[in-house]
Amino acid sequence: MKKLIANPMAYPEVNLETAKELGILPDEFELIKKYLGREPNFTELSIYSVMWSEHASYKNSIKWLKTLPREGKHIMVEAGEENAGLVDVGEGFACAFKIESHNHPCAVEPYQGAATGVGGINRDIFTMGARPIAQLNSLRFGNLDLDRTKWHIKGVVKGIGNYGNSFGVPVLGGEVFFDDSFNTNPLVNAMSVGLMKKEDMISATAKGKGNPVFIVGSSTGKDGIHGATFASADITENSADDIPSIQVGDPFQEKLLLEATLELNTIGAIIGMQDMGAAGIICSTSEMSEKGDSGMIIHLDRVPLRQQNMEPWEILLSESQERMLVVGKKGRESDIKAIFDKWDLNCVEIGEVIDEDKLHFYWNGEKVAEVPASTLVLGGGAPVYDREYKEPTYYSEYKKFDINSIAEPKNYKAVAMQIIAHPNIASKRWVYEQYDTMVRTNNMTTNAPSDAGVINIKGTDRSLAMTVDCNPRYVHADPEIGTQIAVSEAARNIVCSGGDPSAITNCLNFGNPYNPEVYWQFVGAIKGMGQACKMFGTPVTGGNVSFYNQTSIGGKVEPVFPTPAIGMIGVMNKKHKMSLNFKKKGHVIFLIGSSQNDIASSQYLVTVHGVKASPVPYFNLNEEFLMQEAVKGLIKNGLIHSAHDVSDGGLFTCLVEAAMPNHLGFDITTDAEIRKDAFLFGEAQGRVVVTVSASKEDQFIDYMRAQGTQFVVLGHVTKQEIRIDDSSFGFISDYKELYDTALEKHLEK
Repeated sequence: MKKLIANPMAYPEVNLETAKELGILPDEFELIKKYLGREPNFTELSIYSVMWSEHASYKNSIKWLKTLPREGKHIMVEAGEENAGLVDVGEGFACAFKIESHNHPCAVEPYQGAATGVGGINRDIFTMGARPIAQLNSLRFGNLDLDRTKWHIKGVVKGIGNYGNSFGVPVLGGEVFFDDSFNTNPLVNAMSVGLMKKEDMISATAKGKGNPVFIVGSSTGKDGIHGATFASADITENSADDIPSIQVGDPFQEKLLLEATLELNTIGAIIGMQDMGAAGIICSTSEMSEKGDSGMIIHLDRVPLRQQNMEPWEILLSESQERMLVVGKKGRESDIKAIFDKWDLNCVEIGEVIDEDKLHFYWNGEKVAEVPASTLVLGGGAPVYDREYKEPTYYSEYKKFDINSIAEPKNYKAVAMQIIAHPNIASKRWVYEQYDTMVRTNNMTTNAPSDAGVINIKGTDRSLAMTVDCNPRYVHADPEIGTQIAVSEAARNIVCSGGDPSAITNCLNFGNPYNPEVYWQFVGAIKGMGQACKMFGTPVTGGNVSFYNQTSIGGKVEPVFPTPAIGMIGVMNKKHKMSLNFKKKGHVIFLIGSSQNDIASSQYLVTVHGVKASPVPYFNLNEEFLMQEAVKGLIKNGLIHSAHDVSDGGLFTCLVEAAMPNHLGFDITTDAEIRKDAFLFGEAQGRVVVTVSASKEDQFIDYMRAQGTQFVVLGHVTKQEIRIDDSSFGFISDYKELYDTALEKHLEK
């Protein structure tokens, strides 16, 4: 083999210290030398640095990820096979969907970090041939009294809004949660959902000797270099020094790229296509090659650049946005270029496919790197670790919590108002009003709010329900059960909206995997997710793992609350669309599921009593499943007028949220056998509030008795007043004002 350029532009000398500086462990350095049969040069070492980072290789998580259920009746591609999950939604349509994190970039540059996160996840969808039709997001921030937290949330929300609005995809749902554990390191998870005809799927593969390889879209710059490595390291107060690792996005360029790639898919000229996200060109070339049992010859000097004096390794690792790698069919080069010329985008042939497991990279005719593609990728030659884990000491301490140690409130109305005004409970209007929810006119929840977002599939009788859910406090209290709850709540939201849960994607946000207690949380979460997904028949289609999310509290580095965010989609018949809001005075209010003498891990316990150490709230997976099946039947049989799940904030919050849209009230009676605070503010799972007209009350009761699921009448819908146990709690307008304005008032302080 011709000698590689070891030092074309005064590269650092390659040795063990260089490897360590690039995040490569000593054993990994030896493995690289074994794979290459020689010492790597600096470019090759940089390649392995990004491709073997946790962010790209999942080396500390893949063992457990493989235990998750991946097969289901709607699944078209299994997890890891393509850029995103793909499920059959009927009538010839397929839905591509995925959720990913951009946590570390958002910690140091919230606006661009969030914007490029949205751009990246949308590219994962349209690179498969699907048009993005909806976005969701799951956001976690620190203490709202801190200026740093306000900077984080304002930048992140503006970044999501500006990019998504310009790109032209509506935001249909999401969640925002605040806790001190996220003070330094916020979590920003973006989900995209796309729709396409089943036959239009594009695979992320490279095959066919001599087929041309194109780079399309934006020019390449120095932004985002070693971004995957940056995402696989702890965040500190000084991480702003790593600002060169943050990418810069251009939503208008991405919109052009979307239209060009979808048009390209109509002419039958491509073999495969992949987005250039983390690790840029090296990631796309290696993953597509490995998937097609092929290799590539790539000429880096042909890559369109927007900065001068870029070195080969910088071009390889750049994470500049709005770029794709396309493998075309030989002889169709001019057809491919013509489409990108039409959309005024770069389309440059930079190489070709070869029939060997090698990636050859050239710079002005000189080979600068040669690596086997299979040694770089997930499931190939990348190292896989089985990390030590142990139960944290806090876990057993939390279980010692005794509800009898908590005094009941003397003024329930004051507590109710305090809960409704808490930023974790109150309306996220300040957030979602910055997002376009109406573009493309498919949103079916604009005037009829549901527990999940619902998008219309025009020309069919079907629609898609979608949601993203996770309560990090529950997962911290018990990772296994807390993650079961996250999956169950996602399914509950889909069901209460009239849909049937289909499949999930996940974004697994945890601390440092080398910390045995953090890894225990991760393992528990995976176990819980698998159990719940099997129960609901919702296989895992893919997702993202984000480790190294840490926060400095009182000079001590602590992991963030473990947050396995669950993105779920469901399929529904449009005629079964169900909203959460009370419809009419006099309708009877029923609670399906059983209330418990339980306030564990509730917002009430934390906010009103200042108690953070308590176990996970009551939950029974089998009861949850049967309850949801009963609600499905109620909706399909037309027996109820509204359905809203009891979750954060408890039953009282659920009732207020159902009453506000139509400015109605409610009159209910609590259960004398359960503490009043537990009944109103406890967060025991597996419960849904429904309303029934007087004319269908007997049918409702007969149906529910046949199901064997617990239910109880709470009271009835009133004109505006809220009454509990014959005591007035004021009017719905009082709570609506608190609920709607609480977050913005905190941000204005």
